[in-house]
Amino acid sequence: MNVIPILMYHNIGQPPAGARLRGLYVRSGAFARQMRLLRLLGFQGLSMSAAMPYLRGEKTGRVAVITLDDGYLDALENALSALRANGFGATCYFVSGRSGRHNDWDAATLNVSKPLMSDAQIREWHAAGMEVGAHSRNHPHLPACSAAELHDELAGSKADLEGLIGAPVTQLCYPYGDYDGRVLEAAKLAGYAAATTTRRGRARAGDDLMQLRRV
Repeated sequence: MNVIPILMYHNIGQPPAGARLRGLYVRSGAFARQMRLLRLLGFQGLSMSAAMPYLRGEKTGRVAVITLDDGYLDALENALSALRANGFGATCYFVSGRSGRHNDWDAATLNVSKPLMSDAQIREWHAAGMEVGAHSRNHPHLPACSAAELHDELAGSKADLEGLIGAPVTQLCYPYGDYDGRVLEAAKLAGYAAATTTRRGRARAGDDLMQLRRV
């Protein structure tokens, strides 16, 4: 059975002084080395949409999926060049209601306020051949949302981003990795083709596409 590692990144760069959870940071040089090593090992780095035929078991091959959560500006500034240098694609999941702002959902926990890509920068990411995915509108704990709130966060984020880039947005990442049966159903109704979690492990062809594990 084809095994597909879906790599999960958050911050690409040097952790600021006083930052907590420093394990969420990968320095830009280390990220570039990781991408180069994947290529040297014979992996093709793909976005989530490009990986769908492998995840559905329709194709086999040595592929790795590159995902970046939250839409931080440093993904554009520090990751894009390494991705392009190796001929890789990637999916960045954006919090559509926080475009051009900062990570107010966890700034206190992380002890750092980090800039998020603006609308223009999200378009730049997309124009560079990278995929735009959704990470909700406001980064809430989705299982605590009402049915109306779930629709707003999931379908609303998809609509926001599609309007921004003029292309379909079919990939979702659950904020905090939190989901339950209601969230899964709302994500399917919103029209997402697949969704990633924070559950650790490598995906396999035939896995539930709405509950994909990542490395």
